[in-house]
Amino acid sequence: MHELSICRSITAIVTKHAAGKPVKTVHLKVGELRQIVPDTLAYCWELVTDGSELASAELDIERVPGAIRCASCDETHTLTAPILVCPQCGGRDVTIVSGEEFLITSLELAEV
Repeated sequence: MHELSICRSITAIVTKHAAGKPVKTVHLKVGELRQIVPDTLAYCWELVTDGSELASAELDIERVPGAIRCASCDETHTLTAPILVCPQCGGRDVTIVSGEEFLITSLELAEV
């Protein structure tokens, strides 16, 4: 369960950038092609922040669908399964254009 160590890293980053201000929400983008389970990440967030200055902070996870662009037909397709083949022409020379994201996009700070 690497989500636990990921949450520890997120708390360190958030604590640094919040600079002592109370955090209301941490917004994340997580690509569907990442080996991260959002429900497990949310559970680990609760474990890691329990009893800390981030205990009341919510974790808002935006899922980013996987998408590919085919070099043969130049079509872009959202993946419905992790199969890297163009559904338009059957081409295998594809580039992943989304779905590998994992980033903190913003922090909502609480009013003091």
